[in-house]
Amino acid sequence: MLPVRLVWTWPRKGVRWLLLVIWSGLCAQGRAVKASPFAFYRMLGRKRDALVGKIEYVHTESAKWRAMWTALKAPYSALRYFGLSPQMAVGLLALGSTASAGVVVNETVFAERSFSRGDSGVYSAPADIPTSYSDSDNTLRIDLGTTPVGEITIENIALGTVMSGSALPSGESSVLIVGGNATATGFTATWLEVGHLTLDRSQCTSLELSIIETHTLELIGNASDGQSISPTASTPRRRAIGGGNRADSMITSGGTYDQLVIRAPTSGQDGKVDELNLTNLLTKGGSCILSRIRAGTISILLNEIGAGNGFATKEFVVTSSTKYKVLVNTDNVEVTISPPATR
Repeated sequence: MLPVRLVWTWPRKGVRWLLLVIWSGLCAQGRAVKASPFAFYRMLGRKRDALVGKIEYVHTESAKWRAMWTALKAPYSALRYFGLSPQMAVGLLALGSTASAGVVVNETVFAERSFSRGDSGVYSAPADIPTSYSDSDNTLRIDLGTTPVGEITIENIALGTVMSGSALPSGESSVLIVGGNATATGFTATWLEVGHLTLDRSQCTSLELSIIETHTLELIGNASDGQSISPTASTPRRRAIGGGNRADSMITSGGTYDQLVIRAPTSGQDGKVDELNLTNLLTKGGSCILSRIRAGTISILLNEIGAGNGFATKEFVVTSSTKYKVLVNTDNVEVTISPPATR
């Protein structure tokens, strides 16, 4: 009997199946590698769209609330625009709230005087509530003492006699007074220390800078009915107000006042504010005075100054007692400027 030799052969179907599985796996890996950046991008896109949707929703809701509050305060703003004092505007609103069944602004919103709402009075910086006020006195006054203030911004206001029926306080000849106090009997002189003081886009019958020490003095683009610019070169240092215990900002916009005073009234105690911004002040009936100030930078920009009495009388005056280290004096021109008409 011949010996039997066993020969094992690989099934043809099995080989094809194995090769197909391997090839399919390789193709799947290739597709995964190719598709993964796009899948990641699409995932980021979905998350982005979700976030943007939430942001748009918040903006929409914020706009609705802002529109509601604007509508509620519109009567008060309109009365202030037409020259009524804050107390008169509040009084009319309170009267209307008891006599009308229409939309009413709760008079408690306006019950307490406030610097941020533009009420007159004497404010001890940085307090928002006045320390004293009088219904017969429409002066806005800020007293700076032991507490430094980060920012004081006052904008879009009318001063002096620019509004019909208004008048300067008794014995006063200036509508704007900014600075320290000079010596007097029993009083030690004070200075107003400022990091950056800006007076811009305002109108004054006259503007005088005197007894000032500032590292940088910028006089740019002012038009005046006569000018005398003669500051003295010196070595004032750069200056900013910090110290860690600086108070919050004081900001107000809009309003009509007989006078604006920002001073350091306590004997021997200099006032300190890092940024003092006076913008779009419309004044009439008196001078604008900046005096006894030590500053890092003083910027007098794009103001109109004049009494309409010709170039011989100098309405824009920077005296020799104003000392600077860096002076930018450009585009200041003499043109006929008259005080604004009474409104």
